Amino acid sequence: MLLLYKMNLSTLKSCCFSILFLFFSQLVISQNAENPWKLNIGVNFIDTYPTGDSSPYLGNSGGIFEDFLNVGSHWNLGGPSVSISRYLGTGLSLGFQGGLNKIEKINGVTNPVISYYSTDAFLSFNPFNSGTFRPFLKVGYGLSSFDVNNSAVEGRLLSKNISKTILGGFGFDIMLDKAFGITLQTEYRSAFETYGTNHFQHQIGMSYQFGLGDIDKDGVPDKKDECPEIPGLKEFNGCPDTDGDTVIDKKDTCPEVAGLVELNGCPDTDGDGISDPDDACLNVAGSAEMNGCPDTDGDGTGDDIDACVEQVGPLENNGCPWPDRDHDGVADKDDLCLDEAGSITNNGCPELSDEVMKTINEFGTKINFAANSDKILGKKMRSIVSKIKEILMENPSGNLLIEGYTSNDGDEDYNTELSVKRAEAVRDLLINLGVEKERLQVIGLGETSPIGNNDSPEGRAENRRVQFTYKN
Repeated sequence: MLLLYKMNLSTLKSCCFSILFLFFSQLVISQNAENPWKLNIGVNFIDTYPTGDSSPYLGNSGGIFEDFLNVGSHWNLGGPSVSISRYLGTGLSLGFQGGLNKIEKINGVTNPVISYYSTDAFLSFNPFNSGTFRPFLKVGYGLSSFDVNNSAVEGRLLSKNISKTILGGFGFDIMLDKAFGITLQTEYRSAFETYGTNHFQHQIGMSYQFGLGDIDKDGVPDKKDECPEIPGLKEFNGCPDTDGDTVIDKKDTCPEVAGLVELNGCPDTDGDGISDPDDACLNVAGSAEMNGCPDTDGDGTGDDIDACVEQVGPLENNGCPWPDRDHDGVADKDDLCLDEAGSITNNGCPELSDEVMKTINEFGTKINFAANSDKILGKKMRSIVSKIKEILMENPSGNLLIEGYTSNDGDEDYNTELSVKRAEAVRDLLINLGVEKERLQVIGLGETSPIGNNDSPEGRAENRRVQFTYKN
């Protein structure tokens, strides 16, 4: 320190700026983002002895100044010094400071009091933001005043005792806890004006760092903490990652089990791309459509709910085929004739063959009715109906629909009603001849679908008829 004091001013300035450049170029470390504000309150010591300054304005007739420079007791303990700074980033802080002092004791002799004050704006650089010992560098610009007299310098707003000042210095914080510390620092203050006085200002005080809160005490300030009420990790912006899978808990569907990022932090035991919570078959690879289960028989029902894993069946029957008691290809639930093999078109019931139907209709063309009549008259007509009965008895597995028709004589409603009666007349005769009632059904279609010309008596006679088809 003594060697530093004895350096000339140019050498000192060159040294200070070289040190500053070295720190700023090689260290880019955050100072303290958690508590960006720093308040320092302490006392300051003014010292002009090592500067070799010979200001004519300090002292009376120069005598006091000579004593001031050469007496060993040249440190003057003064009043308070206060500074406040705000962290900017990359280790830099911007702040303002001020100090008061009274220079009185010179060479052990009490002399007229010289009042002193200073005020500055400064930048500080803190290359280390952790640990108990935290050094910093400091540069600034401001005003200094040795209040010898109040006469003004010609052409200047400042009085003779106030000078613009550039400063450079260093110091360190000894942290007592996370917020409080002891600060020691020294500054060399160089006056711009020729009447100014170069001097050292040493300070010691208490510092308090504050600003951003940290509710969960995880070292991440609430302003930057994405999980401000839950302790977390700095690399995850203050959020916890309980299972250590790099997916923070608030985004992790499985926060207590390590998993995959692409599955929102959940594991995939069988490796089928379905996360375990959504996988109905954890240990067997499957498909998303089957909720992570395989579908062995390919019937669209996953093996986990398929009661017939190797037989194709509908989902509504638990993946099993519907039963078909009569083996006619129509499931029992849709088969109207459970114990008789039938056709799909006839809802599982048997039906008369095309050949039988053709024969019945050949006889049917010979059944004619008189105009406005539904009576089956004569032995010939009854004989024809009897032959149809015999065919039905020979083919007991088929049912018959009897369709009644009319000519266009009379109005439409009348003809429809008459056609129904004609079909019923044939049905009733067949029943009387021994055909089961359940095998027969009737419908009246009136004057629709004529087979003869209604403009001639012969054609109208042909249209007064019955026809036969399958009964479904």
